[in-house]
Amino acid sequence: MDKGEAIPGDYDNDPGRFAANQAATQRFAARGDVHPIVARRLAAEGARSVVDIGGGNGLLAGQLAREDVGTVVVDRAGHVGHAPRPAVLGDALRLPFRDEAFDGAAALWMLYHLADPVLALKVAHRVLGVGGLLAVSTVSRHNDPELAPFLPDWGKPLSFDAENGPERLGRVFDVVDVQRWDRPMVHLADHAAVTLFLRGRGLSEHDAPQAAERLRPPLTITKRGMIGWSRKR
Repeated sequence: MDKGEAIPGDYDNDPGRFAANQAATQRFAARGDVHPIVARRLAAEGARSVVDIGGGNGLLAGQLAREDVGTVVVDRAGHVGHAPRPAVLGDALRLPFRDEAFDGAAALWMLYHLADPVLALKVAHRVLGVGGLLAVSTVSRHNDPELAPFLPDWGKPLSFDAENGPERLGRVFDVVDVQRWDRPMVHLADHAAVTLFLRGRGLSEHDAPQAAERLRPPLTITKRGMIGWSRKR
């Protein structure tokens, strides 16, 4: 199987891209993000202590707090400083926690930043208790097909994507459920919306508005991806 390419992390050297991605999701996604879905299921299945690996500025932690679930956010980028406490500046490959410290874990939108995501899954396995539930999410390599001409690596395998992710997850955990989506989910009404969305997808401040000029809003974007659920063996 093709190993796929890791997406370079740009969170510290291009924080505007990260902010644009979060803003575009909140403003334009017709069905919202995965964080509330993940929080509700972790709580419903009895998780009381969760580690959010690559948890950024704490979107999932905020949702879990509403479910009375304690969360520790870990991220290697500086925006973890804005996450709810406790939050740790740390690496997914070297989590600073004892074995079986948590009964739930999440790794949302981050495993594709790693050249070998299976190594991070093994570390997550270590800090989960027996029967602990892990949620992961990722995009399809064919996500946002309407924007394919503007995304240079569109269609290329990622190190962890919706196509290869379940197999890689299954090397370490017992896969319980894979929830996929492939449907129109984002509506971009005007040039400003298209520009913001493209910025969030990785185009620079210079290139995003130029690419937006070549598109004709209103525009509907097809989202493709998955949430994978698994338990510690």
